[in-house]
Amino acid sequence: MYPEGIHGEHLHYDFGYLETILEGAHRPNHFRGVGIIVHKLLDAVQPHGLFMGQKDFQQCMIVKKLPELIHSPAEMAICPTRRESDGLAMSSRNMRLNANERQLATAIYNQLIYIKENIHSLPLDELKQTAIANLEQQGFAVDYVEVADANNLRVVSAPVPGSMVAVAAAKLNEVRLIDNMLL
Repeated sequence: MYPEGIHGEHLHYDFGYLETILEGAHRPNHFRGVGIIVHKLLDAVQPHGLFMGQKDFQQCMIVKKLPELIHSPAEMAICPTRRESDGLAMSSRNMRLNANERQLATAIYNQLIYIKENIHSLPLDELKQTAIANLEQQGFAVDYVEVADANNLRVVSAPVPGSMVAVAAAKLNEVRLIDNMLL
């Protein structure tokens, strides 16, 4: 995929607002790399469809926008997040968790459920602050817990009509975990 190495790649994609928030704010240039590799894959395979798991909601939105930017006919389908029996989103990163961390890791999923169950009864700021405090109390270093419009990922301060998504990213020792839940 990279005969001259990735440093030889001069491609850039304008993902707009999507590449500046949440994961984009915490991992600069990450989505540029995603764009490059998916673009190369689309060129090599010429698929009619792309299927991605919802676990990284923002990355799904980025990849969904890419075919439009590069004029590819590929259509994207976002598939539900696959989860372990205790709710933890399946990820290769989970293998890096020790037994104690693996048990604690479900706290992110539990806080997303808490937000979903209380979205219409408590202010969003209170829900987010409670989720962050609960995660920090269990040893997580929280990058963010946010609620956004699921159509454009704009962070909201109050419930909006249509679908919303709660997104979270937090580190448990050296392992950074992400998850989300449609509300």
